[in-house]
This record gives sequence, structure tokens and C-alpha cells, in this order.
Amino acid sequence: MRDKDFSSWNNIKEQLHNDKINFRFRERDIFFMYVGANIGFEQDGGKDFLRPVLVYRKFNKHVFLGIPLTSQVKFDKFHYNFEYKDNTRSFAILSQLRLFDIKRAKFRDGQISKENFFELQNELLRLIVTPLEDPKGAHEGDL
Repeated sequence: MRDKDFSSWNNIKEQLHNDKINFRFRERDIFFMYVGANIGFEQDGGKDFLRPVLVYRKFNKHVFLGIPLTSQVKFDKFHYNFEYKDNTRSFAILSQLRLFDIKRAKFRDGQISKENFFELQNELLRLIVTPLEDPKGAHEGDL
């Protein structure tokens, strides 16, 4: 595992926290966000700690559930692949869904189409919603 520059990231994070600049945003927007240096296998930002992030669910004018994107080709249940710019293939890392503050935004980079967003929602649901077992077939001690 490569060494991470937590010290530089902490300096940037402190600046972002104190910054008064906020972007307006809506669901389906894609922003380059300061994701930072994170622990273990949590998704990091790349160069300058930045990574594109899809706004999945807006909660208010400050925070949203976001999905980090990657350009690494991954065809599995944890990734949804789409294009939001000409000839730019992106993969939404569904397993890395998390809360973001818009203060982390550097710039807006585009928007996912309504069709792709609908498909992404279905893939995300398949990933995170575990079907319940039929309680009628359960033993008394299981309920």
C-alpha cells in the first residue's frame, strides 16, 4: 500500500472548511470534489486529492449523497458505467456512496443523463437492498 500524504490533505481540508464559497447543485450533477486521502480501501482523490463525484440525492443546499467516479474499467455489480461527456467513459463506484458537503467542490464538470441516472438507481438498489426472507418459513426463535 502506498504512503498517503495526510498532512497536506489536512491543510487543504482546513481551508475548505473555512471557505465561504458554495456552489449551487442538483441531483445528476457531476463535480470534481476534494475527496482527500482516506483510510484503507476508501476511495481517495487522485492528483490534488480531487475526484469526480455524482450528486445522487440532494438533502439541502449544503449536503448530498454522492457517488465517486473512476475512469478505471470495472464491469461488476459494484460499478455502473456511463458516458457524460463525449468519449469519456466513467464508472460510478456504487459501493462508495457517501455524504458530501458542497464545500468540497472545485468545479462542475457535467451531468449524467436522466436515462443513465434511472439505470444507476436500479443498480444501486440491487446492490444495497437485501431481499427479506419469508417469515412464514422461519422458525419461532428466528423472529
